[in-house]
Amino acid sequence: MKKIFALLSICSVIYACNSGEKTAETQDTSTQAVAAAPAADTTASAVASVGSAKGEQLIGASDCLTCHKVDAKLVGPSYIDVANKYPATDANIDLLAGKIIQGGSGSWGEIPMAPHPALSSDDAKEMVKYILSLKTN
Repeated sequence: MKKIFALLSICSVIYACNSGEKTAETQDTSTQAVAAAPAADTTASAVASVGSAKGEQLIGASDCLTCHKVDAKLVGPSYIDVANKYPATDANIDLLAGKIIQGGSGSWGEIPMAPHPALSSDDAKEMVKYILSLKTN
């Protein structure tokens, strides 16, 4: 019975995470806005802060808040926990953006994060920059 409950829980999380995918039209608009943005400084603190406002908007318009909260664990880790675990480096921004797009598991427990293949790499990086800007320690 526990296995059935766990399987149903995982299926509902995956469904919830995939149900709010952006349309191609929305993605194109977001990508154009990123392309129009000025080039960012590549130091660790500047990398995290440059995309913060845009990243916050992208997260708000996506299904991310179904599984994540800024300051508390929900299905997945809080954004603050992610920011405290990963320094704001170009390598970590690329790594985490890839996890958002491709999905992943094992870093924060048994429940996998659903992939978001319709999300552009640039938008995923903006989201990560916002998340990493929330570092508290």
